[in-house]
Amino acid sequence: MAISLAKGQKVDLTKGNPGLRNIMAGLGWDINVFDSGADFDLDAAVFMLGADGKCPTDKEFIFYGNLSHASGAVNHMGDNLTGEGDGDDEQIRIDLSKVPANIERIAFTVTIYDAETRRQNFGQVSNAFIRLVNESDGSELIRYDLGEDFSIETAVVVGELYRNNGEWKFNAVGSGFQGGLAALCGHYGINAA
Repeated sequence: MAISLAKGQKVDLTKGNPGLRNIMAGLGWDINVFDSGADFDLDAAVFMLGADGKCPTDKEFIFYGNLSHASGAVNHMGDNLTGEGDGDDEQIRIDLSKVPANIERIAFTVTIYDAETRRQNFGQVSNAFIRLVNESDGSELIRYDLGEDFSIETAVVVGELYRNNGEWKFNAVGSGFQGGLAALCGHYGINAA
């Protein structure tokens, strides 16, 4: 049975699931009924962070333009341009055993592509969620539904995996940003030229 999290809640992942290695993070969303004259394209991305809360290099930023980390620890399964249908819209696979020692946190984010030009924001998005699945048996470990807390934001840090005393935990962050992907990249020390 999956644990349903609230914003700010933290939960142990590996402590209660010994041997947990391969996790699939599924992110999904729906678009509210309205007409902005443009399609919505939401993008999931991952920032692999060191002790300082920043990406050591640009290679620790995993997104539609860089689908895999060299270590094999994080693999983005591809960009969904429409978000149509039920279930996960984008998926990211994590192999905890391959996460480099200098990486302490793995942040999961969602941004709206070209949001400013298209006049779109997360106030027009509903049913956004992240869920973590144990790939060895297909069981859903946790689920965090973001709710309707965002109005003008164009980027959201959904949650993060982090190391704590040799174990992996998950934190339901739910923090919004204005300025889309560029704002997130700046926050995590990436030059988004």
